[in-house]
Amino acid sequence: MSAITPFRIDVPDAVLTDLKDRLANTRWPEAECVDDWSQGIPLAYTRELADYWANGYDWRTREAALNRFDQFTTDIDGLDIHFIHQRSSRPDAFPLIITHGWPGSVVEFDKVIEPLTAAGFDVVCPSLPGYGFSGKPTSTGWGIERIAKAWDELMVRLGYDRYGAQGGDWGAVITTQIGRNERGCVAIHTNMPIGRPPKDLANPTDEEKQTLAAMAERKRWGTGYFQQQATRPQTLGYGLVDSPVGQLAWIVEKFREWSDCDGHPENVFTRDDLLDNVTLYWVTASAASSARLYWESGVGGRGSGPVRVPTGVASFPKEIVRMPRHWCEDSYHLTHWTDMPRGGHFAAFEQPELFADDVTAFFDSVR
Repeated sequence: MSAITPFRIDVPDAVLTDLKDRLANTRWPEAECVDDWSQGIPLAYTRELADYWANGYDWRTREAALNRFDQFTTDIDGLDIHFIHQRSSRPDAFPLIITHGWPGSVVEFDKVIEPLTAAGFDVVCPSLPGYGFSGKPTSTGWGIERIAKAWDELMVRLGYDRYGAQGGDWGAVITTQIGRNERGCVAIHTNMPIGRPPKDLANPTDEEKQTLAAMAERKRWGTGYFQQQATRPQTLGYGLVDSPVGQLAWIVEKFREWSDCDGHPENVFTRDDLLDNVTLYWVTASAASSARLYWESGVGGRGSGPVRVPTGVASFPKEIVRMPRHWCEDSYHLTHWTDMPRGGHFAAFEQPELFADDVTAFFDSVR
């Protein structure tokens, strides 16, 4: 069995100095031709964020905040996996693995790890392969099914033969696969359930009409990033790994688009929140390696079949596409469903109290 090695984040000063130099030497495009975000993140706001990144933001503050958690690395299937492992003080603690997606990171869970440990969970929060401080695959094959098996191996290695799993975005897809595998996982919870419309939609309900309209809108305007990352992640990586402003724009646009922010990301996130996540991608140069998960998903698929273990769902109103419950009933053994009053795709980051309370309520029923 591979060793579990303690880990602390310690980005070299030279990396941060280089970041400031690159920001100062940015070659800017002209402004957009519209007065909204329909052509992408606006120039004026991007320049404001970049200036703050260079002259006001302090990565060392975020680094210290993340280092308050117990962190480790371990080799799984030939790849170093970075993870937070925060144990609860409760003797009856229930182990829970929580998984982020793109363009997120372990930063998303900063506000919920402590409430979950206080509620009696041993929280395991890994960085996906190619993301953050996990290793970058050098060969193909690190798709959804392999990651799901790796996460089960991680939990077994930590001494957990019975555990729960939670995730959104790619974390939802991976968590769903963990539930399908029916190994040590006894229940799953997701804030992005995977559903499909019934074959007969001759008389859709109002809720179904809204979902169908959201799906059509996303197909028309919201999948460019997906197609690029799924087909040419390497080509995309040259620009994003070389340009901090490019990396910032690529990520922050999605935080605005997919959150419950009433049109502006800073209505729900602070600038530090946004830049904490962007900087994690920058200092690890993980734009290409993270995007490859989309390519792997297209090549290797995402698994199929229903989840038979108990499943809880927190349905947030501004999810990218909010699925009706009955569209998800063939995919999961649904035993818990909460329609949230507010919040979007980045649930734990946007609404940490609602998220932690719902996760706790569900897993308390299966401990």
